[in-house]
Amino acid sequence: MAMTFEQQPKESDKAFAAFSLYLSLGAERSTREVGKQLGKSEGLIERWAAKFDWRSRVAAHAAHLAVVEREAIEAAARSKAAEWESREQKLRDTEWAMHERAIAAAEKAFTAFMAREKVYANLADIARMLEIASKLGRLATGLDTDGERKRNELPAVRVEVKVALERIYGEPLPGEIIDVESGGKRLLTSGPTGGTE
Repeated sequence: MAMTFEQQPKESDKAFAAFSLYLSLGAERSTREVGKQLGKSEGLIERWAAKFDWRSRVAAHAAHLAVVEREAIEAAARSKAAEWESREQKLRDTEWAMHERAIAAAEKAFTAFMAREKVYANLADIARMLEIASKLGRLATGLDTDGERKRNELPAVRVEVKVALERIYGEPLPGEIIDVESGGKRLLTSGPTGGTE
């Protein structure tokens, strides 16, 4: 079936040319203007307009153009969204790679520190390196830096640097919670106050 703005069955070439002109006139369209431009009587143009339903064809053409325009806008939006998704993935990959490098550097510095080798980082530097690595890892895996889940819901590993350092170097601070192993079970106790959970 032909589109309503294309030449209709039994529509002469002259009648279709008149319709095409009518369609192209836009806001200024009228059968009088078509007759004037083609040198035809307005009565003839009105008969063609009625017989071949010009008003419905113009409305169908306008609706078709609106659909084409909407589809073009949606295609452009999808393309832009895909472009930003690609950029986001590239950034996440970069952040993850930096996270891995920061973890490796912190591990190397910590190993040297524990072996009492000459290192250019103290425990505060190592802790800061791990904090930065943790933030990069959280960003790369879809967590914000406060640990809240973002839209992609990927899993994350939480690094407890302070607790690990306290276990290695001494007693916890008053009121702090530590893990205590007792008979194969893990109990939580709070520092010097001795309360247990």
